[in-house]
Amino acid sequence: MLVTTGVMLPRNIAAADVIGFAQKAERLGFDEVWVVEDLGYRGGIAQAAAVLAMTSTIRIGIGILPAGARNAAFDAMELATLEQLFPGRVDAGIGHGMPGWMKSVGAWPKSPLGLLEKHVNAVRGLMAGAGVDVATGAQSDAPNAVRLDHTAVPAAVPDFLLGVRGPKSLELSGRIAEGTILAEPVSPEYLRAALVSIGAGVSGRGDESVAPPRTGDHRVVAYNFGVIEESDEAAIERLRPFLGGMATVDVAPHINPMPFAQEFRELAQQCATPEEFTARMPGEWILQLGLVGTVERVRKRMDELTAAGASSNVFIPMRANAMDALDEFAAAL
Repeated sequence: MLVTTGVMLPRNIAAADVIGFAQKAERLGFDEVWVVEDLGYRGGIAQAAAVLAMTSTIRIGIGILPAGARNAAFDAMELATLEQLFPGRVDAGIGHGMPGWMKSVGAWPKSPLGLLEKHVNAVRGLMAGAGVDVATGAQSDAPNAVRLDHTAVPAAVPDFLLGVRGPKSLELSGRIAEGTILAEPVSPEYLRAALVSIGAGVSGRGDESVAPPRTGDHRVVAYNFGVIEESDEAAIERLRPFLGGMATVDVAPHINPMPFAQEFRELAQQCATPEEFTARMPGEWILQLGLVGTVERVRKRMDELTAAGASSNVFIPMRANAMDALDEFAAAL
């Protein structure tokens, strides 16, 4: 499998810098730019369309579109349009979305897993030109079935990647998708654990799928905090202030496979504030929570992630000036 390197377009980047960021990433030799759709920031489809139009060859991944907040027929229309206009350059990331965000807008479903499966099956089937019962995700020739007009059906269906974390969701991704997006931080240990569940899904594929994923290797996109400095110590201290959320957000799937998991949980319980937690976090832990350190260390880490099963390593800029972050990441290519 071809191993690629990408960078995430920061969700809070100035609007005037969105196009320039993607263009610079392309010039520097990155394979992919990933746009995000986080509540309160910018839409994934709109960002993807803009950067696709203003670049030439770089792939654009959408990571992720929350299924509960979107209609499968309209997702299919949007993604089919992108694929027709920019063939072979779009990766469609779909997931549950963050539960807190989804609940706040009244879009958290009773069965997140069931909805995600129906949504992906419906979108893929529609993009393939089939009639689909959107309520079930199944192909249908019934009069009320939805289908794209033949002029809107793309020549090829893009890869679908599920942005998920839990074991059941990872298994679903292996069964119905061409790939999986793993949120940060992704260590080799977490990656190997996730691949056990993904592999169970791949092994369970059958003819019952509405429009089964293409055969071949299942892609795994690994998002990671990115900080490259002249010394490991400088990289650690630059990333440290950004890790406070790990004391309060459920990061158990990411941390449980790590050798310091128990110590991590105990430290989080001992600390009264996220600031105290980050201040007391050992530097050696921080080096294992991203693409962090010197150029040499980061290259080695990328090799370790690739050996563990990552097919794409994606840097998340952890610098106020995202353009400068691109330059530092390019040194590791």
